[in-house]
Amino acid sequence: MKLVLLAGDGIGPEISAATRVVLDAVVDRFGLPIEIEEDLMGHASLAKYGATITEAVLDKVRAADGLILGPAATFDFKDASRGEINPSMFFRKRLDLFANIRPSRTYEGVPSKVGPFDLVVVRENTEGFYADRNMESGGGEVLVTADVAIAIRRITRHCCERIARAAFELARSRRKRLTFVHKANVLKVSDGMFLDICRSVAKEFPDVETDDYLVDAMMAHVIRAPHRFDVIVTTNMYGDILSDLTAELSGSLGLGGSINAGTEYAMAQASHGSAPDIAGRDIANPISLILSTAQMLDWYGRRRNDNRYVQAADAIGAAVEAAVRTGQATRDVGGKLGTAATAAAIAALLQRPDLVGAA
Repeated sequence: MKLVLLAGDGIGPEISAATRVVLDAVVDRFGLPIEIEEDLMGHASLAKYGATITEAVLDKVRAADGLILGPAATFDFKDASRGEINPSMFFRKRLDLFANIRPSRTYEGVPSKVGPFDLVVVRENTEGFYADRNMESGGGEVLVTADVAIAIRRITRHCCERIARAAFELARSRRKRLTFVHKANVLKVSDGMFLDICRSVAKEFPDVETDDYLVDAMMAHVIRAPHRFDVIVTTNMYGDILSDLTAELSGSLGLGGSINAGTEYAMAQASHGSAPDIAGRDIANPISLILSTAQMLDWYGRRRNDNRYVQAADAIGAAVEAAVRTGQATRDVGGKLGTAATAAAIAALLQRPDLVGAA
């Protein structure tokens, strides 16, 4: 398996280095043939090459099997004509990473106000209201006059079908429950299409139980009883909001893994930002990027029918769970360790056969 690692900005280099420590440990434990090539992204790339991300890096990613993308200082990047490109958006569009898959679960050792739960938000990633991905040319927002702004939302049958099918396949591998989230009572054409297509695809998966909720009601239900849900599928903006909510309900955004997956490529990406205010202080939580990388190993293993990678991903998850439970993690999730020490603890736990099973 060939991977490209782009550390990025702020805390990116620290949590990327921590992720490499865990990857090296899992390679050693399971004998995985993984090759990692590092390159520049974000401010470092802008200073050296005049762009936050380059076509040369894209070529490297296309020649690899996966990408580990550290956080980028996207708020700083406002003018694409000056090379200030949002790296995450760039890869989502250029690699057609249509599914954003965000698990959220509670951990023993991290206080939760809503009780234990384990769910996944599957978010359509290539269209919707987001101005950077719903037009062939130009943006999806229009300033008609100084006092009137219009946002255009694109919803297509093709994108709805493939995200619904991806969610059903994931639900089939878990507890066989899938919830559609929409606002079809108001957005009758666009969300109506999404809901109708989800119901149509459901006929291909008769073993998966389905239900649906309006997005505003869903927020209340998730806060009240998140344990009721297994896999949730929705459109882009709803999924963006809902996945942050569920990650925070688990105890910390730093515990939420995330991958952006397409047919041919996948990108592991922490669910949080670059946090420049704590950069270089060895206090950033690396778990989100570690879990995201584990998700990518699982995606690769299932796609290639190679159970070693699936087993390795499960082992990382078990080691993270044990680290959090025993306080071998950063302070934001109840531990006492720094970034590097947290990674070292997880790597050490990966070597315990009693914890993660025989290799």
